[in-house]
Amino acid sequence: MLAAILALTGALVYGAADFLGGLAAKRLRSILVTAVSATSGLVLLCVVMPFTGGVWHPIDVAWGVLAGVFGVIALALLYACLAVGPMSILSPLTAVVSAIAPMLWGLLVGGETLSAIGYAGLGVALVAVVLVGFIPGAGSVRPTVRGLLMAIGAGAAIGAFLIVIDQTSVDSGLVPLVVSRATNAAITFGIVGVIALVAVRRGRRAASVIDNDGVVIGASVSGRADLAHAEAVGGAEDRAAMSRSRAWAFAIACGVVDAVANTVLLLALRAGDLTIVSALTAMYPAGTILLAAVVLRERIAAVQWVGLALALAAGGMLAVA
Repeated sequence: MLAAILALTGALVYGAADFLGGLAAKRLRSILVTAVSATSGLVLLCVVMPFTGGVWHPIDVAWGVLAGVFGVIALALLYACLAVGPMSILSPLTAVVSAIAPMLWGLLVGGETLSAIGYAGLGVALVAVVLVGFIPGAGSVRPTVRGLLMAIGAGAAIGAFLIVIDQTSVDSGLVPLVVSRATNAAITFGIVGVIALVAVRRGRRAASVIDNDGVVIGASVSGRADLAHAEAVGGAEDRAAMSRSRAWAFAIACGVVDAVANTVLLLALRAGDLTIVSALTAMYPAGTILLAAVVLRERIAAVQWVGLALALAAGGMLAVA
């Protein structure tokens, strides 16, 4: 029961991180939002780690590096999905695959078993993931094979992040998360540096890469993103409505909240099965749409309300599995 509660809580916190990342991306370039949030989360984890302890086993450090790499791969594929679309189909597909991949790993490789109600709960959870991740108002465009493959790849990378974190030893504490965050920050800031260098060679100022390049999609360093607003184009009015300092604050907050979500996820994995945790964590879009409804007064579609109800039902079923 504890693992299910923690996993659902982590999903909501992940959604909050995505929401903050989406707000920051209204003014700042998405990859820069990811780099900044990786750094702020790293700072928080480093501050907390002396109080929680953790042994620096070489294998756990290696797992941490691999988790950070998978996070970047997931982000790259998500950004590529955005360019191809339609996100009304690819977004739920990404979330479902992010649940199925670690579920299969837990059942087939990890030897995890569930009761009949547990397997039924997994089915309900997958339906909930699709409905919660639905993007209202998106055009019904048939996805290309390339888009489908990238969405599946993004979901698999997010699932791989979960699988890798689950391999870490209990006495490692927050060490794997710290290493993962440092790896992610190094890679994403490296990408930002390359973009700035290219801009300079083309006669533009390096600072020109800071501002949003026309697409509003925030991203957390765990490979999740605010895809609910992915197809919105950030025009001049949207960018002017948010000051750069406020966008920086949102990016920093995104990293802090995402680090909290990662910590909750780690506790959930160490308290229960990967199968259950992955199914419930995939409901992270719920946190985004709930915050958007409260803060931005966005309407929650009827189908999303059904998804939220099924998510709670699935959580209850998996808690007693």
